[in-house]
Amino acid sequence: MPIAVPQIFKYDYVPETKENLDWADLPTIDLSKFSNPEGKAELAQILIEAIRTKGFFYVTNFGIPQEKVDRQFYLGSKFYDLPLDEKSKYIPDLENGEYNGYRPAGRAALAGGVRDQTEVYNIPKFDGYHDRDHPDVIKENIGEIEEFARSLHTNVLDPLHALIAIALELPEDFFINLHKYENPSEDHLRYMMYRHFSGDQLKKLTEEGDGLYSLGHTDLGTLTLLFRQPVAALQIKDHKTNDWKWAKPLDGSLTVNTCDALSFLTGGYIKSTVHRVSVPPPDQNQYDRLGLLYFARPSNDLPLKTIKSPLLEREGFTQNEFEKGGHKVPTMGEFVKLKQTWQQKKRQNYREREDEVIVEGFKGKYHD
Repeated sequence: MPIAVPQIFKYDYVPETKENLDWADLPTIDLSKFSNPEGKAELAQILIEAIRTKGFFYVTNFGIPQEKVDRQFYLGSKFYDLPLDEKSKYIPDLENGEYNGYRPAGRAALAGGVRDQTEVYNIPKFDGYHDRDHPDVIKENIGEIEEFARSLHTNVLDPLHALIAIALELPEDFFINLHKYENPSEDHLRYMMYRHFSGDQLKKLTEEGDGLYSLGHTDLGTLTLLFRQPVAALQIKDHKTNDWKWAKPLDGSLTVNTCDALSFLTGGYIKSTVHRVSVPPPDQNQYDRLGLLYFARPSNDLPLKTIKSPLLEREGFTQNEFEKGGHKVPTMGEFVKLKQTWQQKKRQNYREREDEVIVEGFKGKYHD
């Protein structure tokens, strides 16, 4: 039975920037076209071109009311209103790669001698394998959160996975079957808070450093979904030109990027998108930036070897970095654990552990 969305809440989005930024020109996947064969074929070609060249794209008309999105932003904001000692009850073993729960700020060294001010709260998939406790603001609304998370699979991820399969000349349900909701996997919903910096911190970060909240990196799953929020900070690296561009917040949209696992599975035909988070422009750098994201990952027991696809074989994409190097191919679950351990460990120094081997054939990278 659908969960009624309580209406006694208010989440105010901050004004969009008026700065003339160098915005990325990203294609849009309009899922209202998905229901007919011609529209589906058109979207498949738009999507494969988008993820081969830009790596990012927008998704619109995905059938989730804005009120439910606003509600998730509200719940995220209420979580971050909690005292630090309350949030800290839900810190997992970050040093050993656990990540569901709360990650406090201050675990990363940024440029200019500044510590990060980014907080994360991850809520794992509701598949029966990730039971954990939550603070009351989450626990009291967990049914609503579960319904929202599940709707991202049925309304967004399943259609996108079908379009990728069509483009690769595979059965339409190929990637859907690798991401069945009931199977154990490391999908999660995330509330993410970038606290704004003081004037002195901003000066150090921008004048002595690179002006980044987060260095250029890739995500480790298949697709990442980012809900529109108006504080400009996300920057993407174009696959063709290597130029950095700002990702513009688009009303009623999701911003989506491709990730490591999809690159492994396609032998590098689909690249994992490099992106970073910048200090916002001057007319927004006094605001905190709350993000609402969903990270999709295939089943934990899936070996990350190159799939058999007529298109990939014609184009010569038949081996990924593990296979080319003669290394053992990790499963998705193994790769998540190893890369999360590399990502979550506390860093005392800027760019610490760069080029460290995460798994044979794959190193930890920061991208400039």
